[in-house]
Amino acid sequence: MPINQPDYDAVIVGSGPNGLAAAILLQQQGLRVLIIEGKESIGGGLRTAELTLPGFKHDICSAIHPLGANSPFLTKLPLAQFGLEYIYPDVAAAHPLDDGTAAMLTHSVNDTARHLGVDEQAYLKLVQPLIKSWNAIAPDVLGPLHWPKHPLAMAQFGAKALLPATALAKLFAGTPARALIAGMAAHAIQPLGNLTTAAIALVLLAQGHIKGWPLPKGGSQQIANAMAGYFKSIGGKIETRIFISNMSQLPSAHAVLFDVTPRQLLQIAGHRFSWVYKKQLARYRYGMGVFKIDWALNEPVPFTAPECRRAGTLHLGGSFEQIASSELSTSKGNHPEQPYVLFAQQSLFDNSRAPKGKHTAWAYCHVPHGSEKDMTHIIESQVERFAPGFKQCIIARSTMNTRQMEEYNPNYMGGDINGGQLDIAQLFTRPALRWSPYRTSAKGVYICSSSTPPGGGVHGMCGYYAAKRALKEVFGIRINTLN
Repeated sequence: MPINQPDYDAVIVGSGPNGLAAAILLQQQGLRVLIIEGKESIGGGLRTAELTLPGFKHDICSAIHPLGANSPFLTKLPLAQFGLEYIYPDVAAAHPLDDGTAAMLTHSVNDTARHLGVDEQAYLKLVQPLIKSWNAIAPDVLGPLHWPKHPLAMAQFGAKALLPATALAKLFAGTPARALIAGMAAHAIQPLGNLTTAAIALVLLAQGHIKGWPLPKGGSQQIANAMAGYFKSIGGKIETRIFISNMSQLPSAHAVLFDVTPRQLLQIAGHRFSWVYKKQLARYRYGMGVFKIDWALNEPVPFTAPECRRAGTLHLGGSFEQIASSELSTSKGNHPEQPYVLFAQQSLFDNSRAPKGKHTAWAYCHVPHGSEKDMTHIIESQVERFAPGFKQCIIARSTMNTRQMEEYNPNYMGGDINGGQLDIAQLFTRPALRWSPYRTSAKGVYICSSSTPPGGGVHGMCGYYAAKRALKEVFGIRINTLN
């Protein structure tokens, strides 16, 4: 080997969906790429394990993947050849109400709209233009701030996306439509009165109509396994059980990309950064955390509304006003008695998740950053509110508070699964105000985690755009794989 030749062209630290996406894009250009993962298995938030009882497979973090199944980058990879199979429930998401009815999101925009009664036309007017333009604007919506390729379509999207969800809800007169908006917008994990909370609602609604909200057969781990399988098939290398705490532990490389959040990045590579960049990273804000429960069940959850028994995902929290109130209260450090609960029931559609005749369920609620309060009773009571008899179905449970979430994955600081507060102040400037959010102040060092645009979600786009920047600046390779 020639003197001073690097061990690799690029090293990726962290094997979450963004780290894997970055590694794949770099390896596709013929570079020598290594992924280093601190845990025994790859995946970051894409892991599945028997958390309760033998034979019951639970998704430890992410569970339902509308953005993954329709990601501008991931959909271009041959992941089905490496074992990834998506299952699409008939009802992507349902939102039960106290009167026993439910709003629902299905593949058919017309059926969804009809189900909203008085708000049928208002719903069609809101989502149909976005559905029509989504494929054209998706790389811009799910990317850094830059001049869009379709400025008119982006402007039409942005006019509504920049609004708070509270403003979006005013387009509707009926409780079901307003509740549907609340459940979608609450994925932003911030008060619904914040600017841009309408964006996540619009994007998730569009995904439901364009492709659906699928779950991976066998568990979310299958997405990571398929990405890793493809990466290795084109020459990439993965090493696990190597926890990186300092740059000196890394092999030599032209470029290093970190799938970590700003606090870890400062700990690992802070000595390489300018004082300005270090100050920016130190001021980065993390958001609310989550308290999560996985259940092993004797039978399917007995939801009152029939739509809920056909849905892969449920938003539990009642009316728009109730959800908006609980999210605002949580953001102020409180623990509401009736919080917004994100709920999934994968075993209804994937019989590999539980022993025959048994079932699993997955849920979390938002809690103050760093909270260690046990929310088990509160979450189970919220499920029972819309599914009387649910508690009698429980065989076993596994819980994780915010501290345990962070211990499991250091990227989940204080239980924040979004990689940092995703509000207007950090939407495009995460993690720092720079010409490129992926480039650090150190030559050849990049950040590719959900702490960069477009933020949280299993879509790989943070990794894609970080790798694209590294290819241009370090290797002189310009690409555009998304057209």
